[in-house]
Amino acid sequence: MPGIIVSDTSCLILLDKLGRIDLLESLFGEISITGIIAGEFGKKIPGFIKIENPKDKNYQRILESLLDPGEASAIALALEREESLLIIDEHKGRREARQLKLNYTGTVGILIVAKEKGLISSVTEILDEIQRTDFRLSEELIQEVKKRSGE
Repeated sequence: MPGIIVSDTSCLILLDKLGRIDLLESLFGEISITGIIAGEFGKKIPGFIKIENPKDKNYQRILESLLDPGEASAIALALEREESLLIIDEHKGRREARQLKLNYTGTVGILIVAKEKGLISSVTEILDEIQRTDFRLSEELIQEVKKRSGE
């Protein structure tokens, strides 16, 4: 298990829209977000989510030249903590995380793990729910996820 789980805003918003934000608690116990992400989420933060800001704001400032403030703060926090897992969906943010050699996944990756652990019975059902939101998934990603989850 990673030392800290850091989530960007999109995962929280999407899982909240689907009524499945509790999957994060079931999988990880506690996750961390930054104050910026809490503001972007715009709702009461569930008790299993801890607000923690990066201590060194230099990483964050540099990353903000490339990414939105929430993504930049999440990556900066993940960089400060050993054995972190970053949950990030946006392509540019994932690219930066990869270049910085961070461990990362996305919301869809969380669904695969949730199915593996028996927390959900069907990834396909949730992918269908996601398609009815404003969150966009490529057909290629949908097929890859179904294959990886055995559906």
